[in-house]
Amino acid sequence: MADTPRWNLDSFFSSIDSPEYKNVLAEFTAGMENLESLLESARTFIKSAGENFDFPVWLKGFLEADEAVSSLGGTLNAYAYIIYSVDTTNTAFLNNITEVDNLMLRYKQIDLGFKSVLLANSGRLEDFYTRFPEFTEYRYILNETLEETKHQMSAAEENLAGELQQTGGDAWDRLHEQLISNLKDEETGKTFNELRNDAYSADAKTRKFAYQKEIALLKQNEIAFAACLANLKGETLALNRRRKWQKPLDRSLASARLTQKTLDALINAIEESLPMWREYFKLKADFLHKNGLTESTDKSALAFYDLFAPMNAKTVVEPVETTTNGHLLVATQPHKLNDHSLLSRTWTFDEARDYIIERYNSFSPDMGAFAKKAFAENWIDAEVRAGKVGGAYDEDFPLGHQSRIMTNFTGAFSDIITLAHELGHAYHFSCMKEKPAAFFAYPMTLAETASTFAETIVKQDMIAKCTETEKIQILDLDLQDVSQVLVDILCRFYFEKSVFEEREKGELNASDFCRLMRDAQEKSYGSGLNSERHEYMWAVKSHYYSTGLDFYNFPYAFGQLFAAGLYARYQKEGASFAKTYAELLSNTGSMSCEDLCKKAGFDITKKDFWQSGIEMYAKEIAELKTICG
Repeated sequence: MADTPRWNLDSFFSSIDSPEYKNVLAEFTAGMENLESLLESARTFIKSAGENFDFPVWLKGFLEADEAVSSLGGTLNAYAYIIYSVDTTNTAFLNNITEVDNLMLRYKQIDLGFKSVLLANSGRLEDFYTRFPEFTEYRYILNETLEETKHQMSAAEENLAGELQQTGGDAWDRLHEQLISNLKDEETGKTFNELRNDAYSADAKTRKFAYQKEIALLKQNEIAFAACLANLKGETLALNRRRKWQKPLDRSLASARLTQKTLDALINAIEESLPMWREYFKLKADFLHKNGLTESTDKSALAFYDLFAPMNAKTVVEPVETTTNGHLLVATQPHKLNDHSLLSRTWTFDEARDYIIERYNSFSPDMGAFAKKAFAENWIDAEVRAGKVGGAYDEDFPLGHQSRIMTNFTGAFSDIITLAHELGHAYHFSCMKEKPAAFFAYPMTLAETASTFAETIVKQDMIAKCTETEKIQILDLDLQDVSQVLVDILCRFYFEKSVFEEREKGELNASDFCRLMRDAQEKSYGSGLNSERHEYMWAVKSHYYSTGLDFYNFPYAFGQLFAAGLYARYQKEGASFAKTYAELLSNTGSMSCEDLCKKAGFDITKKDFWQSGIEMYAKEIAELKTICG
């Protein structure tokens, strides 16, 4: 589109060849040398001085030095990726990423050394907080660091595990990526990902055909996919035993800064909402069948390949008031979307900007002012062009405390939602401006909160403004998205839990994984899906093949319902909630999920909180049911 902007990076560096960039590289390297020197001095003093080693003074100096190094490294890492992401064939940018990655590996080694010194002197931490009370806020993350050391092997074993993982788990992960990215249907010439995208097609024949082709391609490669998954999970179980994790879920909960009690409350709330979601799936199936928008012959529920089918409003009739002989009559007539529809119209980037600023302002003038600043200072690269990666992301820069947003803006309704989502991430980072860089890292459970909340502000406004016909589509789009984050995520959680349980007992093959996926889909989707299901979804989702984090699923559900619960509270409290919200975001890197929420005034260990988020979607399903008749 003609008016879509490219971002301005001048406030960081003019290029990777600029003196400013070279200086930051040099500062980062010098900063790491200083940290390494501090670690070496600590080791020397521990050996020679013993109890006379003034650990509190040393720790203060290390944390202060690390603050600067962390900001430099975070900025270099962010800059290296974003310039590459919009020019992926640029060899200089690729080489620069490699250079920065190597520097970050060195920084990780420093972190391991720090953990060792911290563990050896953990008994002196209270003295540290007493003598230097300005560091009291570090208590949580230092305690968390100590907990992490309890689940580490010796330095030699950790280094060996890291080397072997490159040809072990990481290699299996890459094989899965390579297989999926190179699958192609010979009949149509479509790649696997193109077939996956056909799940959103308005054409019923296209959706079913793509589904059948997708399963056939996965089945042809099931032996390789099963080997990847079985060996990855086997490696995880072996390393977890060495690192003293009782079960894989424990490691994931620690990473998420979440307790089992909270996870149980979240899962139980989703499970209790399943009848509601199954009703939505059946409602959608009835709509598609009545309007000839499906190829499924099983009318009992929704076919898997129709989960993302658009509920095409052109077949819906709307009431029209007319008069005859002075009497008011209500007739019906088909309604088609026009060029002015919120859904079908093409938005300019300027229109999207104005709309998002307006909606952000409706919640919080501070949030609105932030969005206005981001647009005015060209923080967003929205142009679609060759060499640029697909999708969208937000990248945060510690130096200068700014963000940059990459998106591919075409003017579609979904692009408005995407832009609002990514700006929500950036607003989250802006709320942490007064915090040290050590607190910029927050768990995945909280990472999607601000972005989902920002989406909700926009979506709820759209639902309120649109026509009844448009409302069917907007409600379905929202429910479709949320059902994936709740019902399908629950399915993935069940599946991965059962895989670990069975892999502990022995080897697993493709038949086993299909069986476990069928069981998981029955427990989650249940009667909401008809007989046409997808037992090979275990081969599709890349999250199962991650070596870095198991159960890459429940944090999404947490983020979705946490944001919905916050929105429900906003509706009750009004404008005053904006301050509570901003403060909550500012503390996301400083404490556990439970403590964060308790400070904000609600208890996420109770099922009631999660149900308050689900209630919003229950109302949407009821409204959709009323409109569809």
